[in-house]
Amino acid sequence: MHRIPLATMNHHYLFYDLERFFSAAHELGYPCVELWTAPQHFFMDYRQNEPIEKIERLARTYDVRVMGICPEQTNPKPNNMAAREETAQERTYAYFTRAVDVASAVGASQVLVTSGWAFYDEPLEDARARSAAMLRRIASYAEGHGINLAIEALRRPESLIANSVADLKLMLDMVGSPALKVCLDIGAMVDAGDTIQGYFDAFGPDVIHAHFVDCGTRSLHLALGDGERDVAADIATFARNGYRGVLSVECTDAQTHTDPVGADARSMRTYLDAYSRIEEAAPAL
Repeated sequence: MHRIPLATMNHHYLFYDLERFFSAAHELGYPCVELWTAPQHFFMDYRQNEPIEKIERLARTYDVRVMGICPEQTNPKPNNMAAREETAQERTYAYFTRAVDVASAVGASQVLVTSGWAFYDEPLEDARARSAAMLRRIASYAEGHGINLAIEALRRPESLIANSVADLKLMLDMVGSPALKVCLDIGAMVDAGDTIQGYFDAFGPDVIHAHFVDCGTRSLHLALGDGERDVAADIATFARNGYRGVLSVECTDAQTHTDPVGADARSMRTYLDAYSRIEEAAPAL
């Protein structure tokens, strides 16, 4: 059966050099990574970014593909898709179009985006309209460069604009761009009371990416095997819906900061064990 590729991300390597992240991905058998643009790993703002050759060298040395770019974009980061002031809007546009350029240069296929966030003392509809307008601009640029934007829901109180399947559906309808697709973030999904099947029922093949994590009382973004979800059942639901993206482990659990390699090893082991269970139960899936 086709195995959905597993990727890892570098959030929990924030106290390690980026090369250790790439070398660990290679050692543990991850075929690809999603690169979070943390400034200590790969600096990027609206004016500049580190040389692309840094990423190209690591990807080549460790034979690990960069499948996507995940820019920094939640409050208090300045890159707010729903920014209100004109100067902040132009900085936001410059930042995300730079992310598109970086993705294109390193051979990635997508950039992860969110709706941005609203001020609590303004009408939510105003912020949502600003977010849609900015997403439309950036999506037009991305489409011209052959890059998709994958938008994920955010949890309250990170944002009030897009927390659920229904909110994301509204955003996609408002933007109306073929370059704007969906990232299913398991943590945000659980927080909103949505389901994996509900995402596919709403968006079908427009679900092109997943932040695939375990969830527990400590965090909704745990390494696989560190929480309470049935990882095999989750993978099987993606497979039944013909998912052709990757499952990207967005581990942000602070308890993994001192041993991110161990966390990634648990995730890979849990993923492989899950596929063994799936294949034993339904070898023709």
